[in-house]
Amino acid sequence: MAEHLASIFGTEKDRVNCPFYFKIGACRHGDRCSRLHTKPSISPTILLSNMYQRPDMITPGVDAQGHPIDPHKMQEHFEEFYEDLFEELSKYGEIESLNVCDNLADHMVGNVYVQFREEEQAANALKNLSGRFYAGRPIIVDFSPVTDFREATCRQYEENSCNRGGYCNFMHLKRISRELRRHLFGRYHRRHSRSRSRSPYRHKSYEERSHRSHSRKYDDRDQYYESRSRRHQSTSPGHRKGRSRSPGGRRERSPVRDGSEERRARIEQWNREKEQADLAKNANAEVLDHKSENNEKGYAQNEDQYYGQHPSQRNGYAY
Repeated sequence: MAEHLASIFGTEKDRVNCPFYFKIGACRHGDRCSRLHTKPSISPTILLSNMYQRPDMITPGVDAQGHPIDPHKMQEHFEEFYEDLFEELSKYGEIESLNVCDNLADHMVGNVYVQFREEEQAANALKNLSGRFYAGRPIIVDFSPVTDFREATCRQYEENSCNRGGYCNFMHLKRISRELRRHLFGRYHRRHSRSRSRSPYRHKSYEERSHRSHSRKYDDRDQYYESRSRRHQSTSPGHRKGRSRSPGGRRERSPVRDGSEERRARIEQWNREKEQADLAKNANAEVLDHKSENNEKGYAQNEDQYYGQHPSQRNGYAY
């Protein structure tokens, strides 16, 4: 029974604990939720609720005076907040990841999730941030059960296909520029590179992994279209004569995929060859068995003849 309860803890099958609070650290129902919101007593992740205030908090893309906001200025505003918060939180320990929600729902708007390398560092930050203010607003800080942001983030948002927009119940994490990330997290990377001989594994935040995978996806796409256009140019009649070749020779082309009939015929041919090989193997085995049987019979016959001779006739010796 205990193993069953442990296996369904924090899932949809758990009728006692709230799965959204376990995955995301926030629930749209709040205190009115019919399931329990069990706050951890210790965790490497802390939650700063509703800390980031967007310039377009009232209406997306429009400031409080009703004027449209330049997206570049909004990104600059966010990166200034991100850098200021990172520098303050890094005083309490090494930061694994710093994620800011871009959601618009009340229970997730402006939420900041800070994951430290050690639980003691997160506890130190919680102790020092409690009762403080930021931009004239009190800081609401608690331990968060979120430790794996891959389960908490919206994958459709990363693919720019989330139809719920800012009111999605999963995290829509804001991204920072590559230069700022290298400037902030580069100190940890250099520190770990010095001790790489002791530990070859280097921790990476989820946002960094998603950012790199996101950029790698578009790099691979550009490389695909570039290679496709290059193949098209190389196969054109006017480009055949002047095309360059690599020093290693002509590049091997991928084989053309056969049709269903050709694959079926090839499989039948393989089956026939296998049957013929099996028949030949069985025939050889029968021949060997027949030879061994004849050899045994001949040996027995010679033995009978040998022992049936008179003693004086065996090898010319008499007994």
